[in-house]
Amino acid sequence: MKKLLQLWKNLPLAKSVRIFLLRQINDQFLIGVTGVIFNDKNHILVLKHTYRQVAWSLPGGYLKQNEHPKEGLAREIKEETGFKVHIIKIIKTTSLHDGRLDLSYIGVYLSGKFRASDEVVQHKFVPVEKLPKLMKVQYEQIRLGIERKKISDTERHWKHIRQVVPSFLKRFSLSK
Repeated sequence: MKKLLQLWKNLPLAKSVRIFLLRQINDQFLIGVTGVIFNDKNHILVLKHTYRQVAWSLPGGYLKQNEHPKEGLAREIKEETGFKVHIIKIIKTTSLHDGRLDLSYIGVYLSGKFRASDEVVQHKFVPVEKLPKLMKVQYEQIRLGIERKKISDTERHWKHIRQVVPSFLKRFSLSK
């Protein structure tokens, strides 16, 4: 697998040829998933890939047949890094002219110790202002991810308050 990935990276193939080859070994319609994954400091997970022209990128990959996108993204991250993540919500859908669909999600890191794979040799959680060079489309995914994470955190905070306040008030109730 490692040699195949190295060959993929170094072969001077046109994008159309790469897509053609991927179609031969994958389902007819390619569905990709990408994740903006946050740790407890709200730093973003980036991975150093062995086969991409731009070394650092957000985690992701292609779905298997009949796989839910959230499950597929979590599987890809687990396979490539050893990390367990929770995928929260979709943030963007992009339809590409070459027959691919890319679904972007936000998620959070839960646990796991990094283990390198044939596809990923390094990882880091970085604050947004220290992001390495990424593919251009991923900066927009990160911007949307940050916005959606703020909304998600606020919703979770208010949900907790709505659960705690009634029981708190009940303890001080004057009714017998």
